Amino acid sequence: MVSGQWEAEDENGKLITGPLQEFLFQVSSCMMLSPKKFMREHLMSWMGDWKLEIGDFRLRVGDWRLEVRDLRLAIGVLVAAGVACVAAVPAWAAEDLREELKKVPYKIVYETYRDGNWELYQINADGSQPANLTKTPKVHEMFPQVSPDGSKIAFIVDEGEGEGKVRSVWLMNRNGTGRTLVAQHARWPFWNRTGTGLCYIPDQKEEFNIRDSAGKGLCVYDLATRRATPHPNPELEHLYNLCWTPDEKWILATVSGAMGHNHAILAVAAQGKDVLRLNYADGNRIGGCRPDISPDGKRIVWNSSDFTISVAELDFTGPEAKVINPRFVVTSKEPVLVYQADWSPDGRYIAFTSGPKAEKKLALSPAIISVKAPGWNICVADANSTNRFVQVTTDGNSNKEPDWVRCPLENKERP
Repeated sequence: MVSGQWEAEDENGKLITGPLQEFLFQVSSCMMLSPKKFMREHLMSWMGDWKLEIGDFRLRVGDWRLEVRDLRLAIGVLVAAGVACVAAVPAWAAEDLREELKKVPYKIVYETYRDGNWELYQINADGSQPANLTKTPKVHEMFPQVSPDGSKIAFIVDEGEGEGKVRSVWLMNRNGTGRTLVAQHARWPFWNRTGTGLCYIPDQKEEFNIRDSAGKGLCVYDLATRRATPHPNPELEHLYNLCWTPDEKWILATVSGAMGHNHAILAVAAQGKDVLRLNYADGNRIGGCRPDISPDGKRIVWNSSDFTISVAELDFTGPEAKVINPRFVVTSKEPVLVYQADWSPDGRYIAFTSGPKAEKKLALSPAIISVKAPGWNICVADANSTNRFVQVTTDGNSNKEPDWVRCPLENKERP
């Protein structure tokens, strides 16, 4: 871990400071998008976010101080810092992880496109023993979400064609039996931590929309009464990829083009109207999307860019929601994307999906639900290392949206 502090002056001469690790992480996160794009599109806005004076750039590590009064040299210092941070990430040999995963007592459920149909599959943590859970050649099932006790799976179904197409949220036993409709014109199911309630996002309009952010509001479906209750905040909209904190006080979500944000990760009060933007410790917003909270509630994993998955400590102790000590857990390079990270039940591993970006510039992202993603596979990473991961599916059949079965398997289920 990099230690030390950085400091600079804002336009009013006020001193601003923060952890050096966070400073380097933000620089390198921007650079991972693309060095050229970083220089052209992100550097100046990044400087603006940090309120650094272009004509008098300062950086201090402990008692060591560097002052740069030349713009080109200042840019060079920033780029060098970002490169140093990325270069410091070790490349782990990961084949021993595959052997390690053979002993992990959990399974992974994911969506996959086979023979013209989306199905839900289940594998062991190392990718062995694949099994089709749905077996419905005329129904598209996607986005599996396993209940906390591992007994049920929530998922979405796309039915119909053209203007008559409808997206709905369903529920079934993990063996594929007992299918129950939860809500039509709905998406993004996610469980509360006790497994008594299943939340979902109603569609903003009845017309079918493939976009992640095409929802408005939030509802909680009670499994006992089979009734849905709207969230107390009617202003929620364009949220996606949601998850609860273990104490069920907050819901983390990505927002796109709504609620006063272009793109951000938000913390929404589960029982009230408070909405907080998730920030770094210095007050800058964290970039990226698709958060997932560790089972103990102490860490968050998210897509800090299309090519990086990051982990940080999650802090709700103050008036703001913050992430502390961010670091990369997976890094990739164009054209291979990494997405959809999910914590294992013991917090030791992170399942994610990886594959090539769309070949056409205007094509929809392969990460979007129901968009076919040839060449995409499920991977598992060591949550406490960087780039120590293995690919656990190999067929490239649009394998996406992994979700761990959050309970130890019964002996009869183990291979």
